[in-house]
Amino acid sequence: MFPHLKYSALALLLICSRQQGADAFTTAAQRPNVSSATTSTSLAVEGFGPSAAVKERPTTDDAAVIDTNLTAEEAKQALIDLIPRMTGNEEEYRAVESYVNLLEEKYSPVQTIDFLNLAMAGEWQLLFSTNLTGNPNRKLRLRELVQKIEADGFGGSLTNSAQWDYSDNDEGTFDSTGSFNIKCSYKINQGARMVIDLDRHELRPANGSGVPSDVPAMVALLNRAIPKEMFDPNDHAMDTTYLDADLRIARLTGSKHEGVRNIFFRKGQLEIKPV
Repeated sequence: MFPHLKYSALALLLICSRQQGADAFTTAAQRPNVSSATTSTSLAVEGFGPSAAVKERPTTDDAAVIDTNLTAEEAKQALIDLIPRMTGNEEEYRAVESYVNLLEEKYSPVQTIDFLNLAMAGEWQLLFSTNLTGNPNRKLRLRELVQKIEADGFGGSLTNSAQWDYSDNDEGTFDSTGSFNIKCSYKINQGARMVIDLDRHELRPANGSGVPSDVPAMVALLNRAIPKEMFDPNDHAMDTTYLDADLRIARLTGSKHEGVRNIFFRKGQLEIKPV
């Protein structure tokens, strides 16, 4: 377990919003598998690992290099230390890519559905997504984005929940608050692959909160702020590529979000303070 950590909400949820960082994971046409250890060029990947589509980029002198002899626990600690300090430059994204690759290479998948369900179940805070490219809007603040998994054999429910504050005035003060819940169901096939179906969206103002005067406009801002694969989970599946007591890495597969990575931390291990 990591000690109780305090990170800025924007550092965690919106770190990928800078286009420079998003470009580091741009989709490219499928090419033969290339190992970063045997090529003279660095790889920009939509997601990570040998099965992802890759785009070659010239190697630069300041390209991120990590110690490939790190243990899984050391790579995990380095990844958690790096994410809140990111400023959006490509070197940082290459480092995230490398740490995730290393963790996935060292990961031994859970062998039974009962153990998988036990390890996955619960609430997970989103720390990082390779699929956040929108610019923050001052009218909307996300305080946290949590994925809750309730497992039941080879199926279950999955809820993506965003806690939001909204400014409905010219002064820029937040006068409404609440949650936006994306309710889904899932089935497990092909090992630990979760095939997800969207059930419904729910916008719930908090008790005593005002209601936004233009709800569709507010939901449109939520759509821009929440990773697309979490806002609309239809037409894709999710593979668990790393999982331990408090860190979970998911790789998306499907026509819309192939190779996208989401990094989650067990809720309660991090304290996120809004900024």
